[in-house]
This record gives sequence, C-alpha cells and structure tokens, in this order.
Amino acid sequence: MLRLFRGHTWESWEWDPDSKSPDAHLSLCRQAVYFHVGPMLDSQGTAGVRGSKGFTYGEHYWEIEFLEPPYGSSVMVGVGTQNALLHTGDQRYINLIGFDSQSWGLSYKGFIWHNGRSQKYTEPFYERNTIIGILLDLSAGTLTFFQNGVNLGVAFTGLEQVSKALFPLVSSTAPETELQLGLRSQRISSLQEQCIHIITQSLSHCRHAHKLPLPTSLLCQIHSHAHL
Repeated sequence: MLRLFRGHTWESWEWDPDSKSPDAHLSLCRQAVYFHVGPMLDSQGTAGVRGSKGFTYGEHYWEIEFLEPPYGSSVMVGVGTQNALLHTGDQRYINLIGFDSQSWGLSYKGFIWHNGRSQKYTEPFYERNTIIGILLDLSAGTLTFFQNGVNLGVAFTGLEQVSKALFPLVSSTAPETELQLGLRSQRISSLQEQCIHIITQSLSHCRHAHKLPLPTSLLCQIHSHAHL
C-alpha cells in the first residue's frame, strides 16, 4: 500500500536498538529486523522489538513486510506500552504481543491477542512479501489491520483509555524471520496538535521550549510531545 491516508503526512521512526530482545538484530538503517539468526540458526524462545516512537494522540499508520514466509509458533505485529514484554528464553514459545495487558497483537495465524486471550480475526497468511498495515487511531481508540492494502476491520477498541504511550511492536519465535518496516504516516487531529507537532519539529532541542512566549500548559504539552 503505497498511498497515504487522507490528511496523513509522512512520519519517520525506526526500530529501537535499546528496546529489543537480544535475539532480535537490526539492519544498519534500523528499518529491518532479523530474529534468531545466531550461528546455530536456532530459537531459544520468543523475541520482540519496539519502535523508537510512542503515540498518545492522533492517527498513525505503518506497514510491516514479511520478507520470508512466516512459520513456527508465532510471528506477530501490533502495539504495546513501554512495559510490554520483549523477550522470553528457556524454550518459551509464546504469542508475545498480547501476552499480557500491556500489548495488543495480530499473529500470522489469523488470531488477535490481548491480556493472554485470543480470538479469530482473519485467515492465516503464509506468503512471502505479505504486507501488514497497522492503523492506530487514538481519537477513536481503535487498532485496525490491513493485509496487502485490504482493510481487515477493527481489531481492538478502547485504546484511547490507555494512559501510556503506545509503541509499534513486532515479535517472532521462528529462526530467520525477517520483517521490513515500510510506509509510516500520521494525521494530527486538531489545530492545536498540529501546532505542537510543528513547534517540536522546529526546535533544535526541547530544552529551548521554555523560552517561547506561550502559556505554561502549552509548554508542558510541547515538552511531552518532544519526548515521545
């Protein structure tokens, strides 16, 4: 899916090298992640990685391309808080995204997971180069998935009630899983949010925000946005 949603602008973030399982390895540009690629090509558990940017408002869309056909116990995409689990060892092969209350995920087997519970959402996808789109709408509080540009419907609701930033997540139990980060876009829903976004993008460092002739409450929002 190479077109932007209406009202969306390009967004730039990557996988966070400081927020990942030791069994997840990133490309130099930090847009591709490779799971369980040690010399023995063996998996000892479940590995995850978090995006470098969290979201607290607005609408955000990104795409994950499966460079190899998914297989094994679990390969997942989704969102989670900073407290979401990113690693299990000791031969624990689990559906990591959605394992607890801190994350919401979709497995390649067609099930969605949250708080340790699952339900059927779509048909499994096994093909190489499948592209899964993720639309996080924090105004409506919904999480929707797309497969090769086709809307699969709302998977989760109530996310506007989460009191923490939500970050993109991917995970896998299978050796040599390769996932590529693609299109990323956003829509800021109000004029005030647009202004805050433009101001933070223009500042060389958030510590300069206090010099702006703005109300204290607005300066606090700018400072919080800069740290997402």
